[in-house]
Amino acid sequence: MAGTMIDIHPHVISPDEARYPRSPLGGILSDWARDRPITPDQMIKAMDEAGVTRSALVHASTCYGYDNSLVVDAVRAHPDRFAGVFSVDMLRDDAPAQIRKWVDLGLSCLRLFTTGSTMPNQAGWLDDPRTFPAWECVQELNIPVCVQMHMAGMSQLHTLLARFPRAVIILDHLASPDARGGAPYAAAQPLFDLAANPNVFLKVTIRNVRMIAEGGGDFQPYFRKIVDVFGASRIAWGSNFPTSDASLSRIVAESKEAMAFLSEEERAWIFHRTAETLYPSLAR
Repeated sequence: MAGTMIDIHPHVISPDEARYPRSPLGGILSDWARDRPITPDQMIKAMDEAGVTRSALVHASTCYGYDNSLVVDAVRAHPDRFAGVFSVDMLRDDAPAQIRKWVDLGLSCLRLFTTGSTMPNQAGWLDDPRTFPAWECVQELNIPVCVQMHMAGMSQLHTLLARFPRAVIILDHLASPDARGGAPYAAAQPLFDLAANPNVFLKVTIRNVRMIAEGGGDFQPYFRKIVDVFGASRIAWGSNFPTSDASLSRIVAESKEAMAFLSEEERAWIFHRTAETLYPSLAR
Protein backbone atom coordinates (compact mmCIF):
# COMPACT_ATOMS: atom_id res chain seq x y z
CA MET A 1 0.00 0.00 0.00
CA ALA A 2 1.71 3.15 -1.24
CA GLY A 3 2.43 5.72 1.41
CA THR A 4 1.61 3.41 4.30
CA MET A 5 3.67 3.84 7.46
CA ILE A 6 2.97 1.94 10.66
CA ASP A 7 4.45 2.68 14.08
CA ILE A 8 4.57 -0.26 16.51
CA HIS A 9 6.09 1.54 19.50
CA PRO A 10 4.30 4.76 20.59
CA HIS A 11 2.81 5.38 24.04
CA VAL A 12 -0.16 7.41 25.27
CA ILE A 13 -0.97 9.00 28.64
CA SER A 14 -4.25 10.49 29.87
CA PRO A 15 -4.57 13.58 32.08
CA ASP A 16 -7.64 11.95 33.67
CA GLU A 17 -6.02 10.32 36.69
CA ALA A 18 -9.37 9.41 38.24
CA ARG A 19 -10.35 7.27 35.27
CA TYR A 20 -6.81 6.06 34.59
CA PRO A 21 -5.00 5.97 37.94
CA ARG A 22 -1.23 5.95 37.85
CA SER A 23 0.57 3.00 39.41
CA PRO A 24 3.99 2.71 37.73
CA LEU A 25 6.00 -0.49 37.88
CA GLY A 26 8.75 -0.10 40.44
CA GLY A 27 6.86 2.80 42.03
CA ILE A 28 8.60 5.49 39.92
CA LEU A 29 6.74 7.46 37.26
CA SER A 30 8.91 7.80 34.16
CA ASP A 31 10.12 11.30 33.31
CA TRP A 32 8.54 11.27 29.86
CA ALA A 33 5.11 10.34 31.24
CA ARG A 34 5.32 13.30 33.60
CA ASP A 35 6.90 15.82 31.23
CA ARG A 36 5.74 14.82 27.71
CA PRO A 37 2.37 13.06 28.02
CA ILE A 38 0.49 12.50 24.76
CA THR A 39 -3.21 11.64 24.73
CA PRO A 40 -4.71 9.32 22.07
CA ASP A 41 -6.25 12.30 20.25
CA GLN A 42 -2.92 14.15 20.33
CA MET A 43 -1.26 10.98 19.03
CA ILE A 44 -3.56 10.92 16.02
CA LYS A 45 -2.76 14.58 15.30
CA ALA A 46 0.97 13.84 15.56
CA MET A 47 0.55 10.79 13.30
CA ASP A 48 -1.24 12.85 10.67
CA GLU A 49 1.49 15.48 10.75
CA ALA A 50 4.22 12.83 10.49
CA GLY A 51 2.59 10.69 7.81
CA VAL A 52 2.04 7.69 10.08
CA THR A 53 -1.00 5.74 8.91
CA ARG A 54 -1.65 3.49 11.90
CA SER A 55 -0.02 2.58 15.21
CA ALA A 56 0.16 -0.24 17.71
CA LEU A 57 -0.10 1.63 21.00
CA VAL A 58 2.21 0.14 23.63
CA HIS A 59 0.86 0.22 27.17
CA ALA A 60 2.89 2.55 29.40
CA SER A 61 4.06 0.25 32.20
CA THR A 62 6.03 3.04 33.88
CA CYS A 63 2.79 4.97 34.34
CA TYR A 64 -0.07 2.48 34.64
CA GLY A 65 1.50 -0.76 35.85
CA TYR A 66 -0.73 -3.57 34.61
CA ASP A 67 -3.92 -1.57 34.05
CA ASN A 68 -4.27 -1.44 30.26
CA SER A 69 -7.59 0.44 30.25
CA LEU A 70 -6.32 3.52 28.42
CA VAL A 71 -5.04 1.48 25.49
CA VAL A 72 -8.31 -0.48 25.36
CA ASP A 73 -10.33 2.74 25.23
CA ALA A 74 -8.05 4.28 22.61
CA VAL A 75 -8.36 1.24 20.33
CA ARG A 76 -12.13 1.15 20.76
CA ALA A 77 -12.43 4.87 19.98
CA HIS A 78 -10.12 4.71 16.94
CA PRO A 79 -10.06 1.15 15.55
CA ASP A 80 -9.10 2.51 12.13
CA ARG A 81 -5.88 4.02 13.54
CA PHE A 82 -4.81 1.91 16.52
CA ALA A 83 -4.08 -1.63 17.65
CA GLY A 84 -3.14 -2.22 21.28
CA VAL A 85 -0.29 -3.88 23.21
CA PHE A 86 -0.93 -4.82 26.85
CA SER A 87 1.04 -5.99 29.89
CA VAL A 88 0.26 -8.46 32.66
CA ASP A 89 2.11 -9.71 35.73
CA MET A 90 3.50 -12.97 34.35
CA LEU A 91 4.29 -14.32 37.83
CA ARG A 92 0.67 -14.30 39.03
CA ASP A 93 -1.36 -17.49 39.00
CA ASP A 94 -4.08 -15.72 37.03
CA ALA A 95 -1.74 -14.42 34.30
CA PRO A 96 -3.36 -16.61 31.60
CA ALA A 97 -6.80 -15.33 32.59
CA GLN A 98 -5.53 -11.76 32.49
CA ILE A 99 -4.10 -12.32 29.01
CA ARG A 100 -7.43 -13.66 27.78
CA LYS A 101 -9.23 -10.73 29.39
CA TRP A 102 -7.23 -8.07 27.54
CA VAL A 103 -7.38 -9.98 24.26
CA ASP A 104 -11.16 -10.26 24.64
CA LEU A 105 -11.23 -6.49 25.15
CA GLY A 106 -9.63 -6.02 21.75
CA LEU A 107 -5.87 -5.88 22.35
CA SER A 108 -3.47 -7.67 20.03
CA CYS A 109 -0.10 -8.29 21.67
CA LEU A 110 1.46 -8.91 25.08
CA ARG A 111 4.45 -6.89 26.23
CA LEU A 112 6.93 -7.92 28.91
CA PHE A 113 8.76 -5.02 30.55
CA THR A 114 11.91 -6.49 32.10
CA THR A 115 14.06 -3.34 32.09
CA GLY A 116 13.72 0.34 31.30
CA SER A 117 14.48 3.90 32.32
CA THR A 118 13.00 3.53 35.81
CA MET A 119 14.12 -0.11 36.21
CA PRO A 120 17.60 -0.19 34.59
CA ASN A 121 18.71 -3.64 35.73
CA GLN A 122 17.68 -6.71 33.75
CA ALA A 123 14.94 -8.56 35.64
CA GLY A 124 15.50 -12.24 36.38
CA TRP A 125 11.91 -13.44 36.07
CA LEU A 126 11.69 -13.70 32.28
CA ASP A 127 12.18 -17.49 32.23
CA ASP A 128 10.79 -18.19 35.70
CA PRO A 129 8.75 -21.43 35.51
CA ARG A 130 5.85 -19.55 37.07
CA THR A 131 5.51 -17.69 33.75
CA PHE A 132 5.17 -20.86 31.68
CA PRO A 133 1.35 -21.11 31.87
CA ALA A 134 1.14 -17.58 30.47
CA TRP A 135 3.50 -18.52 27.63
CA GLU A 136 1.35 -21.56 26.88
CA CYS A 137 -1.61 -19.20 26.71
CA VAL A 138 -0.02 -16.83 24.18
CA GLN A 139 0.96 -19.80 22.01
CA GLU A 140 -2.63 -21.02 22.12
CA LEU A 141 -4.04 -17.57 21.30
CA ASN A 142 -1.38 -17.02 18.62
CA ILE A 143 -0.59 -13.47 19.71
CA PRO A 144 2.91 -11.99 19.58
CA VAL A 145 4.91 -11.06 22.67
CA CYS A 146 7.06 -7.92 22.76
CA VAL A 147 9.99 -8.24 25.15
CA GLN A 148 11.86 -5.20 26.41
CA MET A 149 15.18 -6.57 27.61
CA HIS A 150 18.95 -6.10 27.54
CA MET A 151 21.65 -8.44 26.30
CA ALA A 152 22.00 -9.59 29.93
CA GLY A 153 18.68 -11.41 29.59
CA MET A 154 19.68 -13.42 26.53
CA SER A 155 20.13 -16.73 28.36
CA GLN A 156 16.61 -16.36 29.76
CA LEU A 157 15.28 -15.73 26.27
CA HIS A 158 16.97 -18.87 24.95
CA THR A 159 15.22 -20.90 27.64
CA LEU A 160 11.87 -19.57 26.43
CA LEU A 161 12.68 -20.12 22.76
CA ALA A 162 13.54 -23.75 23.45
CA ARG A 163 10.40 -24.37 25.49
CA PHE A 164 7.92 -22.32 23.43
CA PRO A 165 9.00 -22.60 19.79
CA ARG A 166 5.62 -21.41 18.47
CA ALA A 167 5.60 -18.16 20.45
CA VAL A 168 6.21 -15.13 18.23
CA ILE A 169 8.65 -12.83 20.03
CA ILE A 170 9.38 -9.21 19.10
CA LEU A 171 12.50 -7.70 20.67
CA ASP A 172 11.96 -4.05 21.61
CA HIS A 173 14.82 -1.75 20.56
CA LEU A 174 16.72 -4.76 19.12
CA ALA A 175 17.28 -5.82 22.77
CA SER A 176 19.51 -2.71 23.10
CA PRO A 177 22.95 -4.00 22.02
CA ASP A 178 25.75 -1.43 22.12
CA ALA A 179 26.69 -0.90 18.48
CA ARG A 180 28.74 2.26 18.96
CA GLY A 181 32.04 0.41 18.55
CA GLY A 182 31.42 -0.20 14.86
CA ALA A 183 31.82 -3.34 12.77
CA PRO A 184 31.84 -6.26 13.37
CA TYR A 185 29.50 -5.25 16.25
CA ALA A 186 30.72 -7.90 18.66
CA ALA A 187 28.40 -6.72 21.44
CA ALA A 188 25.45 -7.44 19.15
CA GLN A 189 26.52 -10.98 18.22
CA PRO A 190 24.03 -12.58 20.65
CA LEU A 191 21.33 -10.67 18.77
CA PHE A 192 22.52 -11.88 15.38
CA ASP A 193 22.63 -15.45 16.70
CA LEU A 194 18.86 -15.27 17.31
CA ALA A 195 18.20 -15.17 13.58
CA ALA A 196 18.26 -18.98 13.59
CA ASN A 197 14.90 -18.80 15.39
CA PRO A 198 12.25 -17.94 12.75
CA ASN A 199 9.79 -16.85 15.44
CA VAL A 200 12.02 -13.96 16.59
CA PHE A 201 11.23 -10.55 15.12
CA LEU A 202 13.01 -7.25 15.69
CA LYS A 203 11.65 -3.84 16.55
CA VAL A 204 14.07 -1.13 15.43
CA THR A 205 13.36 2.22 17.04
CA ILE A 206 14.76 5.73 17.18
CA ARG A 207 16.81 4.60 20.19
CA ASN A 208 18.83 2.34 17.92
CA VAL A 209 19.21 5.05 15.29
CA ARG A 210 20.40 7.62 17.80
CA MET A 211 22.86 5.24 19.43
CA ILE A 212 24.74 5.06 16.14
CA ALA A 213 24.47 8.81 15.56
CA GLU A 214 25.67 9.69 19.05
CA GLY A 215 28.65 7.38 18.64
CA GLY A 216 29.63 9.13 15.44
CA GLY A 217 29.13 5.95 13.44
CA ASP A 218 27.63 5.14 10.06
CA PHE A 219 24.06 3.81 9.95
CA GLN A 220 24.55 1.75 6.83
CA PRO A 221 26.89 -1.06 7.96
CA TYR A 222 24.94 -1.77 11.16
CA PHE A 223 21.45 -1.75 9.72
CA ARG A 224 22.66 -3.51 6.55
CA LYS A 225 23.97 -6.37 8.69
CA ILE A 226 20.74 -6.58 10.71
CA VAL A 227 18.66 -6.74 7.54
CA ASP A 228 20.99 -9.24 5.90
CA VAL A 229 20.98 -11.52 8.95
CA PHE A 230 17.26 -11.42 9.82
CA GLY A 231 15.63 -10.32 6.58
CA ALA A 232 13.50 -7.19 6.34
CA SER A 233 10.32 -9.25 6.71
CA ARG A 234 11.25 -9.89 10.36
CA ILE A 235 11.97 -6.25 11.21
CA ALA A 236 9.42 -3.54 12.06
CA TRP A 237 9.86 0.11 12.93
CA GLY A 238 8.72 1.86 16.10
CA SER A 239 9.02 5.53 17.06
CA ASN A 240 9.27 5.31 20.86
CA PHE A 241 7.30 8.58 20.83
CA PRO A 242 6.96 10.45 23.16
CA THR A 243 9.48 8.54 25.29
CA SER A 244 12.18 9.80 22.94
CA ASP A 245 12.44 13.57 23.13
CA ALA A 246 11.42 14.91 19.72
CA SER A 247 8.27 15.40 17.67
CA LEU A 248 6.94 12.35 15.91
CA SER A 249 7.63 14.09 12.60
CA ARG A 250 11.28 14.53 13.56
CA ILE A 251 11.57 10.90 14.68
CA VAL A 252 10.07 9.72 11.38
CA ALA A 253 12.51 11.91 9.44
CA GLU A 254 15.53 10.59 11.38
CA SER A 255 14.38 6.99 10.94
CA LYS A 256 13.79 7.35 7.20
CA GLU A 257 17.16 9.00 6.76
CA ALA A 258 18.91 6.15 8.58
CA MET A 259 17.15 3.55 6.39
CA ALA A 260 17.40 5.45 3.10
CA PHE A 261 20.17 3.22 1.75
CA LEU A 262 17.93 0.13 1.88
CA SER A 263 15.95 -1.00 -1.15
CA GLU A 264 12.37 0.16 -1.58
CA GLU A 265 11.20 -3.38 -0.89
CA GLU A 266 13.21 -3.61 2.34
CA ARG A 267 11.94 -0.24 3.55
CA ALA A 268 8.36 -1.29 2.80
CA TRP A 269 8.73 -4.32 5.04
CA ILE A 270 10.34 -2.36 7.87
CA PHE A 271 7.95 0.59 7.76
CA HIS A 272 4.68 -1.29 7.35
CA ARG A 273 4.53 -4.82 5.93
CA THR A 274 6.10 -6.61 8.90
CA ALA A 275 3.80 -4.69 11.24
CA GLU A 276 0.81 -5.82 9.19
CA THR A 277 2.01 -9.42 9.53
CA LEU A 278 2.39 -9.13 13.30
CA TYR A 279 -0.79 -7.09 13.83
CA PRO A 280 -3.36 -8.10 11.19
CA SER A 281 -5.80 -5.43 12.36
CA LEU A 282 -3.33 -2.80 11.18
CA ALA A 283 -3.45 -4.14 7.62
CA ARG A 284 -6.87 -2.66 6.97
